[in-house]
Amino acid sequence: MATNPDFDFQGVNHVALVSSDMARTVEFYRDTLGMPLVKTLELPGGAQHFFFDCGNGDCVAFFWFPDAPERAPGIASPEGLPGQGDLRTAHGSMNHLAFSVPVDKFDEYVERLQSKGVEIGHVLNHDNSPSTVAVDMHDGVYVRSVYFWDPDGVMLEFACWTQPFSEEDAQHAPANAAGERIA
Repeated sequence: MATNPDFDFQGVNHVALVSSDMARTVEFYRDTLGMPLVKTLELPGGAQHFFFDCGNGDCVAFFWFPDAPERAPGIASPEGLPGQGDLRTAHGSMNHLAFSVPVDKFDEYVERLQSKGVEIGHVLNHDNSPSTVAVDMHDGVYVRSVYFWDPDGVMLEFACWTQPFSEEDAQHAPANAAGERIA
């Protein structure tokens, strides 16, 4: 992996999402996904902020606000899982949250999600083909992933890198707001 000469980042401290029902969120993340609930806060105005350990000292956090606005699919969250609907979301939104899982346990984890009643999308093997998705595993697959929803409609992903990256893996010019590729 690449190194950063300016900052010694050590992963993601936490990502903060918004829950419509903190008790249901605890049940899903702690009881279904098995993430330890490591910190809870009561905030002014009756709000709450809870933290779940998702591995390597990183956390997924949730706020619960009384009278928060309702979910807005297609604006603040995708309308569908990959291959099952529109993935676009608004600028500044969080599209999905991917948890890194061991490559040798990926298939077992997919089965475990299903045994816990979690509806999953297609298992995707990403490669460098024009569609970026390979039906079967082969040497060109760089990541395997499966997508699913949390109880509030947050798109989650279990992902595992299957090979290291090289300079050749970052060759695409970024698009500006007009869609022009800028070198």
